[in-house]
Amino acid sequence: MADIDNLIELYEQHKFMYGRFLDNVRSFFLHEPSLNQPPLPIIHSLKWRLKDPEHLRDKLQRKLDSGDEINEQNLFEKITDFAGIRVLHLYQNQFVYIHTAIMKFVEEGEWKLVEPPVANTWDPESKKFFESLGLQCNVRDTYYTSIHYVVKPNNERNHVCCEIQVRTLFEEIWGEIAHCINYPHPTESIACKEQLRVLAKFISTGTRLADSIFKSLEEYNSRSDRENVWV
Repeated sequence: MADIDNLIELYEQHKFMYGRFLDNVRSFFLHEPSLNQPPLPIIHSLKWRLKDPEHLRDKLQRKLDSGDEINEQNLFEKITDFAGIRVLHLYQNQFVYIHTAIMKFVEEGEWKLVEPPVANTWDPESKKFFESLGLQCNVRDTYYTSIHYVVKPNNERNHVCCEIQVRTLFEEIWGEIAHCINYPHPTESIACKEQLRVLAKFISTGTRLADSIFKSLEEYNSRSDRENVWV
């Protein structure tokens, strides 16, 4: 069995490389013009981090306990979230622009996908929406909702990668509450599990309502512009 302390030390030795690529990914989302146009930028806010060594210890222990073989030779292939960034947006339809921008950057050769992007969802309507964009969907009975990309520099010699999570602000609220309750070890409280399920239903409703609000605003503004032309 691999020595967890040695694996953590190996990560620490390469941490600066992950930090450097994380800066690259963060800069893209901060400065990509299609995602940052006023008066309503597509991106609301960003969160980012390098994996905490103690959180890595917990993750490695869980994987090793489950029979997953992790060693110094495959550590950077098995763990793909040493660097992570979360992209938050207001309503679901904005995701189309974020997905398009990421894939365009990949197609232009700036980044390379380590694995196909995955849309984690439990909602049938959201599943249809993501599948319409060509995304693979992972139906989660935990009610977790987030789209995940794992990208790396377009350099075959470099093992460094970064996990990108994209979600709405509503989904972020649910995710933060669930994280507090279930990380690093899932709660056994039936009451908490049931209330998280109920909250997920409210979050789904809120996300759809936000989409409807901005669609109504767009229609109103379009109608007003046409009327002004005739004045």
